[in-house]
Parts: sequence; structure tokens; C-alpha cells
Amino acid sequence: MTPGTRRGTAPPAVRRAVARDARRLTRLVRGSRAYEGRYAAMVEGYRVGPDYIETHRVFVAVDTADGRVLGFYSLVLDPPELDLLFVADGAQGRGIGRLLVEHMRSEAAAAGLDRVRVVSHPPAEGFYRSVGARPAGTVPANPPAVLWERPELEFRVGP
Repeated sequence: MTPGTRRGTAPPAVRRAVARDARRLTRLVRGSRAYEGRYAAMVEGYRVGPDYIETHRVFVAVDTADGRVLGFYSLVLDPPELDLLFVADGAQGRGIGRLLVEHMRSEAAAAGLDRVRVVSHPPAEGFYRSVGARPAGTVPANPPAVLWERPELEFRVGP
């Protein structure tokens, strides 16, 4: 089956985010179970604004049947970084994250990048490694929002 599909359903589509997606993306970030408990401070008050969407390459995976946003990512070109990648809690385990990473890699290659950095949320490190990111170091804590070290990884892009 294609990533993100269930039997009898169409695969999700990936499209460029638009300013009117900002509220949905903000809700997805703030409501993520991955940021509960000790990680809550990191997304408390976080906002994905229309200006952010217009400035960076933000793409959303949407359910083609009902238009629901299943996940999104943001690729910053200078310096090259996967700044955000979130999959809706109810859509996890369906290949949406893998689909978004594959899309990001093709966008990065089209932009002429040869590598993309990602500073991972600690619980997401295993996912990033499973889709091809390689360890590149550790980013120190940055209080008050980030009280822990985070793994730094890198995607190699292109041939």
C-alpha cells in the first residue's frame, strides 16, 4: 500500500501550505501528544503564522477524501534545516511522516541542497534515523523553553 493509505482509501496528497492553514498547523503543534508532560513548555504558546508559511517552504499532507490535514513540514533553505515536522496524533503509524520526509528530500534536491539538518525532539530521534537521517551531534539545552539536550541529525540529499 502507498504511505498513508488504508484499504479502500486514496493516498494522501502533499500540497504547499497557504496562509489560511496557519491555525490548523498551530493546533496540530500545540495538541501533539509528543509534547505532553516535561516537553509541554516547548510548544506552549507556539504559533505557525501566515508570515512563517509565506517565508518558508511549508507543505501539508491532506486526506484526499475530506481535506483534513494529516501532517506538515517546514524546510528552511538558508541554512538548510527541517524546522518542523508534525503528524496528527490520529494519523500516526500510517506512513505520513515517511511521506513528508520523502517529499522534503525531493524539495531540498530541487532547491540544490546537498544536506538538511534537523534538531530532533528527543522522542522523535528513532523516527528520523529510520527514514535516513544520520547523527551529527547534540544541541545543548536552551532554557527556559528547552531544558534538555537534543539530537542533531542530518539528511543527505541527492545522489
